[in-house]
Formats: sequence, C-alpha cells, structure tokens
Amino acid sequence: MTAPILPSFTEIDLESIGTHTGRVAVVLSEPGKLHPAARRVNKLMRGALVRFTESDAFSKMKDGEAQDLAWPVGMEAEAVQVVRLSPRADENTARKAGGKIGKSLLGKDVLVLAGPLKSPDELALGASLRAYAFDDHQTNDDAPEGGSLKIMVSKPENFSGATDSVKALVEGVFFSRDLVNEPANVLTTSEFAARLEALKDLGVTVKVLDEPELEALGMRALLGVGQGSESPSKVVIMEWLKGEAGEAPLALVGKGVVFDTGGISLKPGAGMEDMTMDMGGAGTVSGVMKTLALRGAKANVVGLVGLVENMPDGRAQRPGDIVTSMKGTTIEVINTDAEGRLVLCDVMWHAQEEYKPAAMVDLATLTGAIIIGLGHENTGVFSNDDAFCNNFLNAASAEGEGAWRMPMGPGYDKLIKSHKADIKNVGGRAAGSVTAAQFLGRFVKEDQPWIHLDIAGTAQLSSESPLAPKGATGWGVLALNRLVKDQFEG
Repeated sequence: MTAPILPSFTEIDLESIGTHTGRVAVVLSEPGKLHPAARRVNKLMRGALVRFTESDAFSKMKDGEAQDLAWPVGMEAEAVQVVRLSPRADENTARKAGGKIGKSLLGKDVLVLAGPLKSPDELALGASLRAYAFDDHQTNDDAPEGGSLKIMVSKPENFSGATDSVKALVEGVFFSRDLVNEPANVLTTSEFAARLEALKDLGVTVKVLDEPELEALGMRALLGVGQGSESPSKVVIMEWLKGEAGEAPLALVGKGVVFDTGGISLKPGAGMEDMTMDMGGAGTVSGVMKTLALRGAKANVVGLVGLVENMPDGRAQRPGDIVTSMKGTTIEVINTDAEGRLVLCDVMWHAQEEYKPAAMVDLATLTGAIIIGLGHENTGVFSNDDAFCNNFLNAASAEGEGAWRMPMGPGYDKLIKSHKADIKNVGGRAAGSVTAAQFLGRFVKEDQPWIHLDIAGTAQLSSESPLAPKGATGWGVLALNRLVKDQFEG
C-alpha cells in the first residue's frame, strides 16, 4: 500500500532554497514575473531561470504544465521544475499542475515555491494524489519509497487545516485504488470484507452479511452469481451516521465482483486479467466511506457493497436459469456475464427496505457499452431525478471527475422483457448501457431519488492520467464526497 505523502505549509525561507537537496518546484505565471522565492532561484542559477521564462519553451507551456531544468548550477537540488500556473487558477488546473509535481514525488524531498498562488492547497492535493504506486507484489528493491512535500507560502497559517483535508481525500482515493489494483487471489470476498471491517477503527459501523443471512433475506439474484465460486458471497454494510439524528441517509451501493470470468458465458481470454477491477464500484464506495470518517463528516451515509466472484463450475448459474430477487421479481438469466446488475438489484432493494434513504447512488463497472459511448473520459450517469442528478453532475464537475448524463425511458423496457419471467438480464447489443440502467430501475421504489453510475470506462485506465499512474483511478471518491458536503451535510 502506498503511504500518502502529505504537504506541510511553511514560511518562505530564502536562505534554505539553495541547500535543498531534492527537487525544487517554482510556480510562475508570466515571463519576467518572478516572486521573491523565484528571484532567489534565479540568482542562484545565475539568471538561468529568467532566460528560461523568456524562451519559446516557456511561452508554449499551457497553464498547469511543467518542465524540468536538471542539475541547476548554484543549487544543491537535482532539478528545478518550472510550473506555469496563473495565481488565480481554478481548483482543477491547480490540481493538475500539482500532478506534474507529484509524478516525481515518491522517494524525493520536494520543495514548492508557490509564490502568490491563491490555491496552494489544491496544488498540494494534486501532488499527493499523483504520488501513488501499487508495487506491493514487486520484489524490486529500487522502487521509490517515502518522500516529503514542503510548500513555502507567505501566510502558512491560512492553510493550517489543509494537511488534514488532503489526508482525508488522498487516503480515501488510495484505499479505493489499492482495492481495485489487488489481484483476485489476494482480494477474495473474505479479504475484502476484512479490509472494510478495519474501518471500525475510524468510527464506521460495519456489518457483514454471510450467505445464510443473504438466503434468509431472499437475495437469490446475488447468490446465484457467486454459486460457482469457492469464495463465499457477502454483503458488507458500512454506516456513518454522524448527521442529524433520525435523518434519512444517503445510500451508496457498490458492485463488488472480485473477479469476473463471465461465468458459463465465458469471456474471451485476451484481457480477462483486467477483470480484477470488476469490484470498482465497491472500491469507490469504500473509499468514500473512509474519507467521510477521516474528515468527520456531519452527515448520515450508508455504504453497501455486494461481494461475489463469478466463476464457471459444475454448480455455476446457467444461461436460461430463472432466479427470484429479494424484491420478488423473477429474472431470466440470458447471459451470466451480465452479473453485476443481479448483484446490485438485491443490495439496492435491501438498502431501501432497511434504511429508507433520502437518496441512493449505485456504482458499477457494469457495461462495455458505456466505453463505446463515452470512452474513458466520462462515467455514464443515469437518473430518475433531475435535481439530484444535477447536484451530482455539479459535484463531479467541481472535482474534475468526468461525468455525462445518459438517457432513460420506458421505450427501452421492451428490450428486457422476458416471456418466461418478469424480466431478463440483458437486452441485446442495442443501448446496452441504457438497458442495464433500465433493469436496475425496476428495483428502485417509487419516489426514491436514484443515480446509477456506470464506471466501466473510468475506474481503471491503461495509461496514466493527470492525477494517477496507469491502473486504478479512484474515480468518484472526490465527487461523492463533494456531493455529501454540498447536499447532505449540516
């Protein structure tokens, strides 16, 4: 697990700049406009910093971009990183600039000369989020560890609480990333549940429902998915009820398929190793709950995750089987690889029956169709409530997490109509992500505000992004935390 590198905010000390032995990042906005700390660097470098800011290389840099000047003459630092950033840059631009710093933060001591930047805390958040590596299973002794992030500002007292804020967000995102990156032979359903039970140390109430309890509740749609696996199916419930007593909570529901072979409807072998990320929805829910606990959110939120493994076996669910959900709706299983919705429908129904939530959000790496539609830039957003959906979209936009609303409507229902059961679990290739949402909508009670987030394209990337290396992104932790803060926190 990567230990977050958290920022410290200190007063400007010009004399210490030249003797810093790690990396020095200098935030600048325009050619020739040097703040006092930058002027000190320029003097030590015998004018090289000014010459660089007057070059074509600097003029072509966009806000948030950076470039290294290696082994600067007159300084003990191994590099001066010039970060171009307007003093009044918005949150997301500042975070992306921080990501440029964070990419080289692991194993390094980095000194940031922020100058007149109004949001050095956002720069710090971006740097801390990017300084992540999942190397738990590598034996390379040269893998960088540790590091420090010191940010010189004129009034450090203005950022006295920033380190704690960054800690809550980064630890939640890293928790999500670690879960999604883990291989399935390590992150079994039992291990996943154990890691969530550890949240009790932060004040989260955690309940684990095992197979006999799930059977008693009637969760036969969920249990059907996992019946071919040696790993027992579970539902883990995390309660954070620190808001107004008796106030209905926000319910977050996550799909937690720790590995998805497709079951009897077996996936192609190429790329199947990526199906360790099919618990991405549960990973995001878990990260959000950790962030809320770490920052002591004054809100009522419950996180529920359905943990299963979808394997082919003599006992595995077959295409053509009919199962009865907790709601009582019967489902014809056309394709055992459309298993996530079978997990979610039971957990969503239990969330509504048990908690009568003010609103509900489910997250799942649900369909390849959403990747065809939106690529890897945006999560697909489906909702039955315009106001609730807009509140989430605003939160996602504020946090720089791509999200795009997709259509729903009764016209799609005919695609999932079954002649043997109440509903079937797939509707063919046409509108595949929409029919998946329509299926889930059958398990949302009347007047229940609900959002479905299809994160198949955003939970894990095959290349680095501004705030994360290749692999799990932790998408949604920041946006849902912002939604809680803006809409559900007193």
